[in-house]
Amino acid sequence: MDQPRHGYPRNPAVDLAGGASRRAFLGGLFACGVALPRLAAAQAVDPITGQVVYGSSAAGQAPDLGVYQVDPSQDSRRNISSFRSRHWSDFYPSLGKGVILADINSRALHFWSGDESIYLVFPSSIPVSEELTKRGRTEVVRKAERPTWTPTPSMRERDPSLPQQVAGGAEENPLGVYALYLSWPAYLIHGTHDTRKIGRKSSSGCYGLYNEHIARLYPLVEVGTQVAIF
Repeated sequence: MDQPRHGYPRNPAVDLAGGASRRAFLGGLFACGVALPRLAAAQAVDPITGQVVYGSSAAGQAPDLGVYQVDPSQDSRRNISSFRSRHWSDFYPSLGKGVILADINSRALHFWSGDESIYLVFPSSIPVSEELTKRGRTEVVRKAERPTWTPTPSMRERDPSLPQQVAGGAEENPLGVYALYLSWPAYLIHGTHDTRKIGRKSSSGCYGLYNEHIARLYPLVEVGTQVAIF
């Protein structure tokens, strides 16, 4: 039997993308990249990211809902996650209240509980550009169910027509059903109603999960959980 690295034992509570095997996890991401219909490029620019977008969103919806910042009709390999195994001890000397690792290259989010009895890893969306990407160490400072979305001043500068605020739970709210707020202002880990965003460069700086995945993660994460984005 293969021995796990770092000398920690295999644990029956360890979960890969909701119980699937690593192979199934990667296969799912591959399917996310290749099973999409070919869409004609729309001549539109995302007011938040400044990137050309493809597809469309209904009038009044958040600008990143229902659109792609990567043309899905192009080489689908750019959307495949190069998954790498990670461990919290590569980043922190102790678990504390828990650790979240957001791996930008793998487009995956790892979580360990404070007593290391639970390990989860989920596919995630990542920022659409390097300019919008923030790397380093932070922590969870607040949690919210049905979070309200308030566009940042920079978003409103790019698109003054954005609403002042979108109520939590609304279909046009891009934060999904739960949100974990980081110590960096305007950076979150949250759900998304637009499942096409997962596994893609498609956010304005946050890390998005399927709503069912953030619902599973949310009750396990304590305020003070350490977060490393790399």
